[in-house]
Amino acid sequence: MKYFILVFLIPFSMYSQSSLLDIKKLVDEKQFHKAEQLLSIFIKSNASDIEAIELFGDTYSHQEKWDEAIVEYRKLITTQPNNANFHYKYGGALGMKALRVSKMKALGLIGDVKSAFLKSAELDPKHIDTRWALVELYMQLPGIIGGSKSKSLKYADELSVLSKVDGYLAKGYIYEYDDAPELAEKYYKLAITEGGSLTCYDKLTNLYEKEAQPGKAIKNIEASGEQHKRNAMHYQIGKVCATYDIQLDKGENCLLVYIDNYSAKDGVPKAWAYYRLAQIYRYKNNKAEAVLWIDKAIYDLPEIIVFKEEKVIIEKM
Repeated sequence: MKYFILVFLIPFSMYSQSSLLDIKKLVDEKQFHKAEQLLSIFIKSNASDIEAIELFGDTYSHQEKWDEAIVEYRKLITTQPNNANFHYKYGGALGMKALRVSKMKALGLIGDVKSAFLKSAELDPKHIDTRWALVELYMQLPGIIGGSKSKSLKYADELSVLSKVDGYLAKGYIYEYDDAPELAEKYYKLAITEGGSLTCYDKLTNLYEKEAQPGKAIKNIEASGEQHKRNAMHYQIGKVCATYDIQLDKGENCLLVYIDNYSAKDGVPKAWAYYRLAQIYRYKNNKAEAVLWIDKAIYDLPEIIVFKEEKVIIEKM
């Protein structure tokens, strides 16, 4: 009889594990709603399965269902209070909810957000994501409710010990947020020298665009292109040229190359390249080409308002 029970239970256990693996695959494929439906059934029979609860919280987070995610992550920190990553996820969900509610309600959440991140940092001295969260939190909070540039820099220093690149990027973020672009530029450049990832280059490019320094932005994008051969670079250059009405021939050529070599992995739909080309031809006083390209942009993505606004401007030429 005992043997019979064991034989009966093994297939059920295997089925449960297989179901969870299938659900993970759905999450990897970004089929979050379907994964949520299957998890709700799975957890009814596996209410204490930590892996399933975490996955349930993650599935809600991907769908920006922050109240539901908070419930699941709270179960995790209650069951496993010494797990740093669970506190980090709980704090993150609370923080995202705080961004969606009124300022008064958000104030009531900030203390719990901070506590969750601080607990995560205490439990795991090497948790990079938590320290990034604290860098951003202390910079974004007003001083009256606990915001502090010095505390933000403290966690940036901790990041530097764990990863020089993250430390430089964090300090770049702090000084950019603090409206000190020269210092932000310094640290983003150090991040490029240390790591040279696309993220490092993009942070510096975005800073230059924000500070209306298109020439520097284009040079940085071109430097990025030398290190990372990617078609998206051509769109970035074209966008800067079109936005600031500079180096129009270079912008035109880059956008045409982007369109010719476009693939889904490039990220930005071709319609946006059409739009940027229309802008460039407008600056060149070539109304016929401008109309041609803006019509192509509108045909591809008719819901984009700025495309229609650009067409009105062109038609008045």
